[in-house]
Amino acid sequence: MSKAKVILIPISISEEGTEALPQYIEKYLNECHVFFVENIRTARRAFKKINKQFDIDSRAWYEIGKKEEELAQEFAKAIKEGKTIGIASESGCPGIADPGHYLISIAQKNNVDIKPLVGPSSILLTLMASGMNGQHFTFNGYLPIQETERIKQIKLLESMVMREDCTQLFIETPYRNNQLFQSLLKHLDNQTALCIGYHVTAGDEWIKSKTIAEWKKAGVEILKQPTMFAIGKL
Repeated sequence: MSKAKVILIPISISEEGTEALPQYIEKYLNECHVFFVENIRTARRAFKKINKQFDIDSRAWYEIGKKEEELAQEFAKAIKEGKTIGIASESGCPGIADPGHYLISIAQKNNVDIKPLVGPSSILLTLMASGMNGQHFTFNGYLPIQETERIKQIKLLESMVMREDCTQLFIETPYRNNQLFQSLLKHLDNQTALCIGYHVTAGDEWIKSKTIAEWKKAGVEILKQPTMFAIGKL
């Protein structure tokens, strides 16, 4: 096995949600020689919140952004040099609905020890609180933007819920939350259950599951904050 090590570092989902991070992350931060992160500014600020004494300037930094594959050579070099490498996304857990999986696959192919650290995931937290099936579920990322394709996908996901009792989770860009919400109200059956995980881990967090008929009566407006949606059975 390579002497290198890769540590997968979670970052709080919301700015004020650092209490959701375990204290042991600080220890692993200090072990890292080099960081590959989705956004350098975000990661540095997050690490400073975890440890105010964290020495930013003594580490090498690479920004993944949307160019993860372009950093493969630098990542492989760090592995060859036996470095301890930290990977972090902008929020939540790297590699889970966030960048990181491509570099992690390189580490796996090179037989590198990989240490995933426990941290908050809006996917799992919403599922935990939803009351829906947590034994059989799928995360679908973003639904199509184009209306015809989106309606088709909503109907497909609902059919999987009804046929297999497979909870279906998905997200949307915050400024389109209400647009998606209205599509779900319009095109799902009144008895289908919808869970909304709004601004998970933040001070104004709420996670509610209701039937579509109940949501129609609730008159809810979803503000422009990160939100997880799930359809399933209650």
